[in-house]
Amino acid sequence: MQENKKVKTDWTVFAVSGGFLILFIILSFIDSEMVGNWINKLFGYSADFFGAYWQLLLFGNFIIGIFLAFSRYGKVRLGNLDKPKYSYYRWVAMILVTLLASGGIFWAAAEPMYHYMAEPPLFGGGEFSNIPGAFAQAFFHWGFAAWAILGTLATIVMMYVHYTRGFPMRPRSLLFPIFGEKIFHKSILGSTADIVSIIATAAGTLGPLGFLGLQISYGLNHLFDVPNTVTTSIMVVVVLVIIAAISAATGVDRGILLLSRLNVGMTIVLGTIVLVIGPTLFIIDAFVGGMGFQLQNFFTMSFYRGDDAWLGLWTIFFWGWFIGYGPMLIIFISRISRGRTIRDLIIAVSIVAPLVTNFWFSVVGGTGVFFEIENPGSVSGALNEAGMPAAVMAIMDQLPMGTVMAVMFLIISVIFVATTTDTMSYTIAVTLTGNDHPQRWLRVFWALIFGGTTMMILTIGEGSITAIQNSIVITAVPVSILLLPPLWTAPRIARKMALKQGLIWERPRRKSN
Repeated sequence: MQENKKVKTDWTVFAVSGGFLILFIILSFIDSEMVGNWINKLFGYSADFFGAYWQLLLFGNFIIGIFLAFSRYGKVRLGNLDKPKYSYYRWVAMILVTLLASGGIFWAAAEPMYHYMAEPPLFGGGEFSNIPGAFAQAFFHWGFAAWAILGTLATIVMMYVHYTRGFPMRPRSLLFPIFGEKIFHKSILGSTADIVSIIATAAGTLGPLGFLGLQISYGLNHLFDVPNTVTTSIMVVVVLVIIAAISAATGVDRGILLLSRLNVGMTIVLGTIVLVIGPTLFIIDAFVGGMGFQLQNFFTMSFYRGDDAWLGLWTIFFWGWFIGYGPMLIIFISRISRGRTIRDLIIAVSIVAPLVTNFWFSVVGGTGVFFEIENPGSVSGALNEAGMPAAVMAIMDQLPMGTVMAVMFLIISVIFVATTTDTMSYTIAVTLTGNDHPQRWLRVFWALIFGGTTMMILTIGEGSITAIQNSIVITAVPVSILLLPPLWTAPRIARKMALKQGLIWERPRRKSN
């Protein structure tokens, strides 16, 4: 095994990825409408030409992962540790905040309602009718395949390359089984893999940061008549970044772990309260019925290609978003999963995390759909007029202790996105150094860059936030190519490690006469 030495910061990757981000901001200041038009056109091309490939990629990634988990390779232990470093709860808590943070509050309230208001075309395309279908579609977008692309097959490859072979922990590591050691030595292809992964992560992080600033500003105005202005949104982002920077400075074992546990703990408490004081039976029916509907139609939903416009707005948008996040979350999950088996990893990421996410969507979104049925327009009206934050506030207004509940939702939203920001800051620092213990200043620097950039974009206008979030779908195009090889390299690596760990044996070849 190669010695895992400390790797110096890759200033080329730093300069190109950072320069691209600066160029985007400068162009947005000069002509934000032009930038928005460019991104919308490229967004459309990406969805049209790569949408079907992404659907196959996510499906294949999930199915192959499940096969590995329940095969004889499932007992392979990853990361060169005999037992896990973190307890199961702490480990799953850190995994959960990676994707759930992006949509934990506002998408959970809005997406089931959107699909209830306008039935997905696969299920007929009617209005206000198919409750199981509405939840099944939301569950599908935030469920098994979505989670699997963030940290299953590619994580097996990453952990093998870094912890077993001793090479730097970077997105380019996913290409090591194909190109060998040369991918780490002044490789244009390797640098490109790292650069596009950082740019995609920046887009995926700046979008939620900016939107959260706008959404919290709306919530404060709704609850306490605080002026809903850009200044208020910027102040929210400042608070977020301070939390994220402190967390990033203290590292995975302290700050990120603490925020993750706090985040998941508060979510459990809040979800339990809503479940008890809200429409309990309806929420349970929504979860069970939606899961059943999803499982029944999983293959059809995975390969649906009937309405390109709808797919671009929903499934392909989400798939591009999650693919763009993929390499950095693969690095993070690799870092926290040492000592876990392949079976542990795939069950936690591909099954446990999606089930928790879907139940949370049932609690928040199910409450909204219930009140909409009881009083038509009570939630859909707010959603149509003012967007996702209005839907959350409309739902909370109809619960006992509505103001208290709304404040708790806003607090959890801040912690969710702060956790995403510190995690992404950490993983970008890992990418730039190749070491899973990057320098503290580099982790804090990226948290501050995310905050400063978001504040600048907020001053340009809300359209720029939408543009930069849509740009993650464009950057997902090269990232999706990077995530393709693990579909066949991960099973090969799993077999190699199973042999090394004595879990299987080579059958002696028969001598030919």
